[in-house]
Amino acid sequence: MEYNFQEDVLEEIAEDVKSADTKDLVVFNDDFNTFEHVINTLVKVCKHSAEQAEQCTWLIHFKGKCAVKMGTIVELKPMQKSICEAGIDAKII
Repeated sequence: MEYNFQEDVLEEIAEDVKSADTKDLVVFNDDFNTFEHVINTLVKVCKHSAEQAEQCTWLIHFKGKCAVKMGTIVELKPMQKSICEAGIDAKII
């Protein structure tokens, strides 16, 4: 007996549940942190490349905010804490 259809449906459901648990770690612009500080923090905390961190920093500057990482709350919470400890405003949305 083959149950391929049922397996495919179950995989789709599992993917939908996973994506529903995904959140964004958003960093907000301010008037006192330097570009260099934000870039270095994103590289250190989020494991961004220098180029990726710089692009996010420009978006933060011009748009007022940028989603710098996606993941579960369990994954993002320590990153948010580290970014905030560096004096940068970050929220999980």
